[in-house]
Amino acid sequence: MRTLALSDEILMQVEKPARYIGGEINAVMKDPEAVKVRFAMCFPDVYEIGMSHLGIQILYGMLNSYDDVWCERVYSPWVDLDAIMRKEQIPLFALESQDPIRTFDFLGITIQYEMCYTNILQVLDLSGIPLLSKDRTAEDPIVIGGGPCTYNPEPVCDFFDLFYIGEGETRYRELIDLYEDCRGRGLSRQDFLKKAACIPGIYVPSLYEVSYHEDGTIKEMKPLEEGIPERILKEMVTEVSDTYYPDKPVVPFIKVTQDRVVLEIMRGCIRGCRFCQAGQLYRPVRERDVEFLKKYAIAMLENTGHEEISLSSLSSSDYQKLPELIDFLIEECSRRKVNISLPSLRIDAFSLDVMNKVQDVKKSSLTFAPEAGSQRLRNVINKGLTEEVILQGAKLAFEGGWTRVKLYFMLGIPFETEEDIQGIAELCNKIAAEFYDTVPKEKRNGRVQIVASTSFFIPKPFTPFQWAPQCRKEDFLNKAYLTRTAIMSQLNQKSIKYNWHEADASVMEGILARGDRKVNQVILRAYEKGCFYDAWGEYYKHDVWLENFEECGVDPDFYTVRERSEDEIFPWDFIDCGVTKAFLLREWKRAAEAVVTPNCRMQCQGCGAARFGTGVCFDKHTGVTEIQTETEENGNEGTD
Repeated sequence: MRTLALSDEILMQVEKPARYIGGEINAVMKDPEAVKVRFAMCFPDVYEIGMSHLGIQILYGMLNSYDDVWCERVYSPWVDLDAIMRKEQIPLFALESQDPIRTFDFLGITIQYEMCYTNILQVLDLSGIPLLSKDRTAEDPIVIGGGPCTYNPEPVCDFFDLFYIGEGETRYRELIDLYEDCRGRGLSRQDFLKKAACIPGIYVPSLYEVSYHEDGTIKEMKPLEEGIPERILKEMVTEVSDTYYPDKPVVPFIKVTQDRVVLEIMRGCIRGCRFCQAGQLYRPVRERDVEFLKKYAIAMLENTGHEEISLSSLSSSDYQKLPELIDFLIEECSRRKVNISLPSLRIDAFSLDVMNKVQDVKKSSLTFAPEAGSQRLRNVINKGLTEEVILQGAKLAFEGGWTRVKLYFMLGIPFETEEDIQGIAELCNKIAAEFYDTVPKEKRNGRVQIVASTSFFIPKPFTPFQWAPQCRKEDFLNKAYLTRTAIMSQLNQKSIKYNWHEADASVMEGILARGDRKVNQVILRAYEKGCFYDAWGEYYKHDVWLENFEECGVDPDFYTVRERSEDEIFPWDFIDCGVTKAFLLREWKRAAEAVVTPNCRMQCQGCGAARFGTGVCFDKHTGVTEIQTETEENGNEGTD
């Protein structure tokens, strides 16, 4: 019988004890004596965030489908339990068995955002696992990093034994088989890591060394031994309808961020927004078969009891069988009295018609993401959205009965001017005016509500803006002040509410996003000084972080405000994400000229993703790709 790691007395002292007791619906229980490998899958944030992550649900179900593996879950304890565990010396434990994490064979940590880096150290520390990989022994789990932040793993490379670059469905079976073989033959931890480094998509940072120029930029990164690959090509599922998908996701006892069935309809995006890292990393577009989706929608609703289903993708409107899928879901969900959530839809007549069908008479707010206030700046970021389309979408929404609109913008975009910032206020005003022009006075129920929110632009690896400088904190705040002032001068200012993101955290995220190996020591020192849950504003300690950079002799401005030269070697250049650096550089130059690049279905741009032979990049009937655009201009780059 399972014994809880925490006593009733301790559970009564913490907020939401259900975060730690396990035993949820569809949680997998196995006999530890009947399996060969114990795998702890970690999301380094609070339970409610981690339980909402689809990637964990997929890997959890997939690994547990193997007879020889038991995968369990672990999340960062909230600050109240963290303090108790340290005081009482209680080791961090897995939810299913309540066994200490240190007794597992693997600890897999998904790294979804940079501001969770100190939480990774919290998980290792509470588990009793040495924070630095070089200090671990055969008694410690193999610590694996996965997720989007591993596309620049260098700022946290000292804390991981290996990284899995790309989508997790393809290589875990091979990695686990290798582990079982090495253990059966009595090979050492180091022997296993050397062999693992030869599996496609696996990066073992301890087997590489980095040298630097005098100015701090990277001179070279190379393997320490022969046979270790110089470049790591991302792993990718080519046929997403033939891969594992969980039909029995774990259902939490308490309300979590995404408290619903999640149906992933496609991977990748055709749009090519220049600021969007996900749009580059997950190329090419791969759509799930509509019959596959219908089958899993029914199965997950029946196996979870959830009262809502949500479509998941980067741009749901671009799923080609969306009308058929929506018609099916409307009929099925109406019969089951289940709500439908439709994020990532473009605001057009079809989308609004669909939302009219799935929402109650009492309309919720609609969300637009113009990202920039002026057409010139939207062209810079390749948003592919005109003011005419935005206003027409707003008009249709107001005609349909919506009276609240959320607008998302970014400040600090490369090549931004004060006129572009003024454009945010002017666009908000025009949308408000559209309401008053569209809806007769007798049908209005008060004012229209326009909620404008600005985040601060952060250049990310593997985007055309990876060469761009980032604004300083003071610049961000000045831009937010200009935005607020401009909104207050508009005719419809009383209908507009303005919010902006925290500047301190945005600057730090920019440092961690484009950092190199030198940043490891800063993160370690920050954790030793009590920093964790940095993604939560009330716990983020910006002054402490700045002190750590100074004490470690690392200049934070080197990673943010400095513009990169075209030929600079980036810390992440040893990774091949499928999109070539030459393509990204070409897009960076087009951004400077505010030139729009057509989306992937309109015209192939030769980004390099056609190498994978799938999605919109590949004609399955002829086998012809259009990669020549890239290769003719740039030699053989992109034809691996």
